[in-house]
Amino acid sequence: MPVDTERLYRQRLTRYLTALRNEKPDRVPIRPFVAEFTARHAGLTNQEVTHDYTQAFEAVCRCAADYDWDAMVPNMVYVWTGLTQAIGLRYYAIPGVQVPAQSGFQYLEPDEEHAFMKADEYDALIADPTAFLYNVWLPRVSTDVVAPGSPSTYRSSLALVKGGMAMLQYFTAFGPQCERLRREFGMPGAIAGILKAPLDILADKLRGYVGLTMDLMTQPAKVKAACEALQPHLANVAMCSADPRRQLPVGFWMHRGCVPFVTPEHFNTIYWPTLKPIILELWRHGHQTLFYAEGNWNAHLDAFAELPDRSIAYHVDTADIFAVHRRLGQKFCLSGGIPNFMLWHGKPAAVREYCRKVIEGVAADGGYVMDASAIIQSDAQPENLRALTEATREYGVYSDTADLVLRDPEAPTFAPAEYVGDGGLPPFPAGRTPPGQCIPWAQKRPEVGPISGDAALLERVWSQVDGLGSMFVWQCLLSF
Repeated sequence: MPVDTERLYRQRLTRYLTALRNEKPDRVPIRPFVAEFTARHAGLTNQEVTHDYTQAFEAVCRCAADYDWDAMVPNMVYVWTGLTQAIGLRYYAIPGVQVPAQSGFQYLEPDEEHAFMKADEYDALIADPTAFLYNVWLPRVSTDVVAPGSPSTYRSSLALVKGGMAMLQYFTAFGPQCERLRREFGMPGAIAGILKAPLDILADKLRGYVGLTMDLMTQPAKVKAACEALQPHLANVAMCSADPRRQLPVGFWMHRGCVPFVTPEHFNTIYWPTLKPIILELWRHGHQTLFYAEGNWNAHLDAFAELPDRSIAYHVDTADIFAVHRRLGQKFCLSGGIPNFMLWHGKPAAVREYCRKVIEGVAADGGYVMDASAIIQSDAQPENLRALTEATREYGVYSDTADLVLRDPEAPTFAPAEYVGDGGLPPFPAGRTPPGQCIPWAQKRPEVGPISGDAALLERVWSQVDGLGSMFVWQCLLSF
């Protein structure tokens, strides 16, 4: 690897991770979550980068080469519709098929009557969330997978096999993509892992938003119990997919769990009590969480302020970033706050001025990462992204780059020992299938019969392979 590229990588990584620690680097780091914009920059259609992840990877590399940014997601057009089509997922509109080739993929939420989970099915979900996903949810969201008790079909078997193999292929491809970004362009990653709140999962993929709001009024105890049952499984996916070096934050995508989508009472009694323990559990293991607060979550800043210092970084979308800074800026790194409509309709001069305003008002003491308010799609104008980049480099300087003490690129950002206090996940209920498992070894063992060799070896390998079945369906729920 060329020395200058490796040094550039270390400079950018140090700059980004220093800001995430809510400290002051040499300059404000730039980490735009560019999604379909990468297609525009590379001269590709949205269909091409959505349906062929190799082209999406290439488009990211083109942006890494052409823009002076400090961190990027290896593929922000994360949903690979080749995989969703292999499984036959009903809830995605694919560019070039259900929507125009230049549109982004769309999530199709069914009406309450056709929700993927019915109002009277909470007990089944609570009893075994993983089994519920396989037995009830997956057959409903797939055009090909059949429910237990129905005649098995060739297409059903193929959907499961192709879906699993496609997911393995896709996830495995991220390692070489990250290495290429580092080796060729000196570009660090931006996030690692995935998390969604239990209540958001119910609204997004199970009951639907309308169905959930009805349930919150008619059976709130069931909703809370379901969130508590989902909690350890969502934490497990976040932990298993997090950065093993404990550098990059876990991406936490916040959807409709805030006021006015839910009432303050439901936020305080259901949403936050079933989310906060996950965040504390991640922090206990040295993993920071990026709160990607889509919309306006300012009504809940006091709740977020309960979290330990630096345990999260907080991304601001439509909320007043200056108000967020006054409430959270002493505890957490902030990012975002540059309106997407300005990157679309605005002029470069206006973008520059807004960036200057945010940098002076929010970033003076460090702890800020430059980014747009929301994920950047193909409507953003290239000249405005360049204006954002140039303005940050001009106004966001704290000291000379030569003064930056480069960190060890393998060293953790946070150590587990930095977490103090009570909190984290409650003990897992006895008798239920643990997170990360489908058929626990205790259940499988009687079927094996006498073991003349190493029983521990059999248990270890069974648990590892069985865990792949769990990860597949939970990643379908969370990522695709």
